[in-house]
Amino acid sequence: MKILIADDHRLVIEAVKAKLSELEPGIEFVLAMSVDELLAGANDDLDLAVIDLNMPGADGQAHIDEIRRRHPAVPVIVLSGYEDPAIMRSALERGVLGFIPKAYSPEVMLSAVRLVLAGGVYVPPMMLTALPPGIVAGVAPQVGGAEVLTRGGGAGQTLEHLRSVLTERQVEVLQLLSQGKPNKLIGRSLGISEGTVKIHLAAIFRALNVRNRTEAVVAAQALTEAQQA
Repeated sequence: MKILIADDHRLVIEAVKAKLSELEPGIEFVLAMSVDELLAGANDDLDLAVIDLNMPGADGQAHIDEIRRRHPAVPVIVLSGYEDPAIMRSALERGVLGFIPKAYSPEVMLSAVRLVLAGGVYVPPMMLTALPPGIVAGVAPQVGGAEVLTRGGGAGQTLEHLRSVLTERQVEVLQLLSQGKPNKLIGRSLGISEGTVKIHLAAIFRALNVRNRTEAVVAAQALTEAQQA
């Protein structure tokens, strides 16, 4: 396994490297402390890239966009000191598969990395708790060039609507999706094929008014939180 770690603090790099070494023996690490080093060190044979947002040479999240453009098959996780849900959402909408705040524990980071390597998406809980009551994490028509969260008639009404349009099996898929599980594990848990999972997900995407898995994970987790509240 080959993992790139990009951060402008050597102590952070070494700590992340030490923790990720627990994934399996013999991991090869590529280290970068600036955007220039990141772009020079990244290549298509990486199994994972863990990238900080605030680095020398960074212009917002442009370096994330560039890595995604150059190496679209490489899973990217953002590891950042930022805890702003808007920044988290922006990163996830760019196609990163996880956002891990540096305030989280090393064990949470390791679990999040394992989830992403298994094909899942890691969404930090603080992103979900920041959603105001009655907000559904779907995508509304663009307003001023930006996507906005849609406001419905309340989470309870939304859940009732979903139950009326989804089959019992699709609800089960939705519950596993809310845990960030990849399609393979969803299928294994329910005893169905991965292809059948994808068919159910297409119906779920339509019901949640989302366009991709990342948005669906956020929406599903938000609805699960509302149901448990």
